[in-house]
Amino acid sequence: MTDPGALALSLSGVSKAFGGLCAVDGVSLDVTPGERRAIIGPNGAGKTTLFSLISGEQPPTDGRITLFGRDVTRLPPHRRAALGMARTYQITNLFPRLTVLENCLLAVQALKPTKFHLHRALSRYPGLFERARSALEAVGLAGKDGETVRNLSHGEQRQLEIALALAGAPKLLLLDEPTAGLSPAESHLMTGLLKRLDPAITILVIEHDMDVAFELTKRVTVLHFGKVIADGLGDEVKANPLVQEIYLGRE
Repeated sequence: MTDPGALALSLSGVSKAFGGLCAVDGVSLDVTPGERRAIIGPNGAGKTTLFSLISGEQPPTDGRITLFGRDVTRLPPHRRAALGMARTYQITNLFPRLTVLENCLLAVQALKPTKFHLHRALSRYPGLFERARSALEAVGLAGKDGETVRNLSHGEQRQLEIALALAGAPKLLLLDEPTAGLSPAESHLMTGLLKRLDPAITILVIEHDMDVAFELTKRVTVLHFGKVIADGLGDEVKANPLVQEIYLGRE
């Protein structure tokens, strides 16, 4: 059971070493329920590795991770997903030959007992279709449910990935560069979509586009060589001399 009054996510001294390389170095971070937080930093700062530690895809070398008050440091990804965590990736990870709705139905079933009912037709579970279509509507794909995924534009595939993450009704959503590879127009649409998501969902986002990061979130954490070098409200981080020197390229 999770504690409804606890922090959505808490990291305490989390580190990850690959041989002699310390990709994440003693990161401590507290994220409150409903918060929108951006993780930014130059290439190689350890952002994606940190997400992999939070989602359980890699075990930390040291430190502690709690999700809604529960210690999940050693729990596998599927156990964390059952506690309300979902994640997207930099590279789309979809079933290209299935339809948009079929992809979303698979995501809806992932956390439901119906995934074990192999000999029953999906049509016997109208609630699954309702949930899938609700997730598609939330990301602006309500009219695309019968479209084969490989026929979608790159931007629409990014939208579908977010729909799959939303299908399990997550309480914490990890977004890894949601606007990567999008045109300026698509990036603008994606930013608007993310801003309209249920405010009860806690969102932690890695974003290479500074304008998007500061528009989506109020609080920003900056990583450099695996360490937190700044953490605060957007304007505070922008004014930080170290951030300007290392990340924003101050002369």
